[in-house]
Amino acid sequence: MSAIESFTVFNGVRQIATGDLLQAAQAAFAETRRTESPVLILDDLTGSPVELDLRHSADLAAAGYRARMPLQEPATMRSGPGRPKLGVIAREVTLLPRHWEWLAGQPGGASAALRRLVEDARRANEGPDRTREGQQCLYRAMSVLAGDLPAFEEATRALFANDAQRLIPIFADWPTDIAVYLGRLLRAYLA
Repeated sequence: MSAIESFTVFNGVRQIATGDLLQAAQAAFAETRRTESPVLILDDLTGSPVELDLRHSADLAAAGYRARMPLQEPATMRSGPGRPKLGVIAREVTLLPRHWEWLAGQPGGASAALRRLVEDARRANEGPDRTREGQQCLYRAMSVLAGDLPAFEEATRALFANDAQRLIPIFADWPTDIAVYLGRLLRAYLA
């Protein structure tokens, strides 16, 4: 999956729409008015259900959701002496004395050495981290959409064993729209 915002709307086992937040809200609003039944909206990036207040309008529902979402503060530049604010957050790190001694001897000091170590670890673990995040996303979506369907436990075991070949036939036995959606997440994250 790309990092572009994407949501999918379901009514029962039937997929209604996929799109950005406003498109999903509009489709969900129209579906609830048409059928008077609740809909399920999933965030495609996380697999998590999204709660929208669809009582009034799609625009208000999307705006309300945005208002509840945590905002990321843009980094601001400070004028005057000192270092500019670059989004740096000071936190406490507990290390053994020998670790502090080693860090103190590194070029650029302890902070620069720790940043290099973290970046190296991020690069080294990029594949496993992506797999773990994909498994979590797919598991959340599977739990919500297919938790009561046959072979859910077997699908969960296959997912966490990273065995897409076992998952695909299980998905094929589930309702078509659910199988297609979960297959799309599987291809995006784990294939």
